[in-house]
Amino acid sequence: MFSKSSLEMIDIVARLGSFTAAAEVLHKVPSAISYGVRQIEQELDVLLFKRLPRKVELTQAGEIFVGEARVMLRQMEELKLQTKRAAHGWQKTLKLTLDNVVRLDQMKPLIEAFYTQFEFAELQINMEVFNGSWEAISQGRADIVIGATSAVPVGGEFEVKDMGILDWAFVMSPSHPCVREQRLTEEFVSQFPAICLDDTSSVLPKRHTVHYPQQRRLLLPNWYSAIECLKNSVGVGYMPRHIAQPLIQEGLLVEKTLEEDRPKSQCCLVWRKDDNHRLIKWMVDYLGTSDKLHRDWLQA
Repeated sequence: MFSKSSLEMIDIVARLGSFTAAAEVLHKVPSAISYGVRQIEQELDVLLFKRLPRKVELTQAGEIFVGEARVMLRQMEELKLQTKRAAHGWQKTLKLTLDNVVRLDQMKPLIEAFYTQFEFAELQINMEVFNGSWEAISQGRADIVIGATSAVPVGGEFEVKDMGILDWAFVMSPSHPCVREQRLTEEFVSQFPAICLDDTSSVLPKRHTVHYPQQRRLLLPNWYSAIECLKNSVGVGYMPRHIAQPLIQEGLLVEKTLEEDRPKSQCCLVWRKDDNHRLIKWMVDYLGTSDKLHRDWLQA
């Protein structure tokens, strides 16, 4: 019923409250803007603007019309962008999942490079914990996973690239009773809750941070909440070394050694096989070699 240009004209008049100001923006004479608005009002058989001595104001009907017109303009723009994406062979969105164990300081350059490279595509970033990462890619909620640990068999066609070993540190608050012990035994440590991240999988078997069999767990959603609990002596637990190291250096946490060998996790980059998904190919190439992946996302 209305052209894109006529909807944009109404929108600009409403924003500026003046036919003259709108005419300057649209590089037209004020009479052309006034005539265009009047034509739309006649077609609708309603008054959209109250004409005042030095400005125009929306009527109640005009406010409704302008609100809907702005929705239509956004939809028109999205339709244009989607059409261009299809013409260029790009999917609209790349779904990237980060396992909660990875470093986050590479996110900014990654996002900037992606949005510089692609004019029409979007990036969706989610975080998962342990087997939740594998579940995300097996269920199609992720195209790429960075930092998936301890590979488990899941259905689907995937490619995998090694990221090396993730090192863990056993940490606690400086005021925690474990700090005063010269030698930490399983019996002593088991008195205190083990700070563990809760596996986000809902179908695959859940995995949690290493802890003693008799030790009660405190399951938390992310390292931010885990760090707060550790700093406040709520419990003890293992944390990726790259996350723990700055806190240890600041004196906020203390690292202790248990009698058992500390856990190590094999990490990998996983992506969906899709020869037509150019965004996946670009991202895998951008993330680089196994050595680069380890330095950028896992190394302390």
